[in-house]
Amino acid sequence: MRQLTNWYSLTVILSLCLSSFAAAAYTPRYLSTSLPSFYHQAVPARSAFSRLRDSLIRSIWSTPCDQKAKVSGAKAISAGLSAPPSTLLARYGGDVVLRFNIGSAEEANALAEAVNVLFLDVWEFNSDWVDIRLSKDVVPSLLGLLPSSLQHAHTPLMHDLAQAIFESYPSLALVDPSASSYDDHRPFSPLPQGSENTDNTNIFFREYQPLSVIVPWMRLLRSLFPTHVRMINVGVSYEGRDIPALRVGVHPTNSDKPKGPRKTIVITGGSHAREWISTSSVNYIAYSFITAYGKTKEITTLLEKFDWVFVPTLNPDGYVYTWENDRLWRKNRQQTSLRFCRGVDLDHSYDFAWDHESSSANNPCSESFAGEGPFQGVEARRFANWARNETQNNNVSIVAFVDFHSYSQQILYPYSYTCAKTPPTLENLEELAIGVAKAIRHTDGGEIYGVTAACEGSVTDTSTSKGTDTKGLRATMESGGGSALDWFYHELKVKYSYQIKLRDTGSYGFLLPSKNIVPTGNEAFAAVKYMGQFLLSNKGIETEVGDDDSIMARKGEETNQVEDGRTGRSADDDMYREIKMDFELRRRRKR
Repeated sequence: MRQLTNWYSLTVILSLCLSSFAAAAYTPRYLSTSLPSFYHQAVPARSAFSRLRDSLIRSIWSTPCDQKAKVSGAKAISAGLSAPPSTLLARYGGDVVLRFNIGSAEEANALAEAVNVLFLDVWEFNSDWVDIRLSKDVVPSLLGLLPSSLQHAHTPLMHDLAQAIFESYPSLALVDPSASSYDDHRPFSPLPQGSENTDNTNIFFREYQPLSVIVPWMRLLRSLFPTHVRMINVGVSYEGRDIPALRVGVHPTNSDKPKGPRKTIVITGGSHAREWISTSSVNYIAYSFITAYGKTKEITTLLEKFDWVFVPTLNPDGYVYTWENDRLWRKNRQQTSLRFCRGVDLDHSYDFAWDHESSSANNPCSESFAGEGPFQGVEARRFANWARNETQNNNVSIVAFVDFHSYSQQILYPYSYTCAKTPPTLENLEELAIGVAKAIRHTDGGEIYGVTAACEGSVTDTSTSKGTDTKGLRATMESGGGSALDWFYHELKVKYSYQIKLRDTGSYGFLLPSKNIVPTGNEAFAAVKYMGQFLLSNKGIETEVGDDDSIMARKGEETNQVEDGRTGRSADDDMYREIKMDFELRRRRKR
């Protein structure tokens, strides 16, 4: 499996590097003096580099696309296979994912206790449901521990988990030009072509990529765009891997203006290794910002006003492990007190409100094991040290933090560890979160994302079917303490801190098909771009070059409509009004 991943990585990197030679015709004017001379040569429709790339890919694989490749663990480098190989069937062949609908705190408590007794893998949960992965043979044992109200309150989400895992790995169609769907006569472009064409012009986002491809790709971006991209490390993992990041931004050169702390926005993904879509989405956002600089006024302004730090995977050891061994691995890979139960949940490892009393705190085999003490998770501790050092010693002010996860399509704000305390900037957090949700919804094919406090996204609602409020008695499926979200908000005083859970809502869960990479990336990019605009006090209003007159005309038309009582209210407007009303009801109940 590891050898196959290495072959795949080599092929994709080779294809990316050779294809990038064809980008000369699209080189930004502001980079024309920064690149080697061969980047400025005109490239014909069917260049020698393209022919060399295709021949090398075919020779490396030494087989046409219709010939079966040798595999030993995943579709990752497979051609012609339609069923999972024996290794996947042995590990996951008898597993299913069930969704339990929760109606009371008692049901949530019973389910949480059963999960701990049986060492089950909780995939996701919110105030309405809990998704659990388990073997079909364990289902009777689980139901036997649950109250009668939950005996039939579950539905299967995935009947064939091994097949879903098999299909989440990349296929040879990515690297075999004869099997690809895009026009071979069109050169690869490192510049944005619009969301509808991105998946056709950039092979990097057609499939999920292993770390051995992501790191060289980041280096390539640094080399192609040296004016505004730097590659940095925000720490070192337990197994000794760098935690790579891209710092994107253009510092002003006007020495007459006083230079205060550089405002910085930190975007992270991959804290949980199996959440591949979070890693690909951070890469997509970084790529979109980097390649749009100098092309659009709004992005250029955002890169001049802020530094953006993109960390695709905070858990490189776990991420590599999902490619080479266990696709559904969640934690990092450090040793615990039990030799056969490795790993710490990094997003429960931070030292603010670290929960030593939770049921998983003393159970290294739990998927949410927080360690035996705060910051025992190596990667979390080193990332936090980097962030604190930036603010204390490097003249940096972190003004926003976004931690991408999957799944459930939620925008979560502090606090995660409790609902009993209200964050001091609650109204600001809610205002921006609602705007982010709306920006996502307005993308092409954008999904609906919920907005709530992270604690409410992690516990069950205790109101009865008749609407009686039980005054804050809540039951958790797992502790919300020790999260990066709360740590950045409380310890580093980052006023706008969020955790965004990406697609989907359970149909595929962590195994989101690769066709969702670009649409989800577009949603994540829209969210982060809106946040930057909000912080510039533009409230998400896009202003392109030469569009000022049209924008003012539209504002005048809207004003006239208001005066005439002719304002059109869309379904989206009504939906977000309901969200705001829901916030008010929650506040009143807490009082």
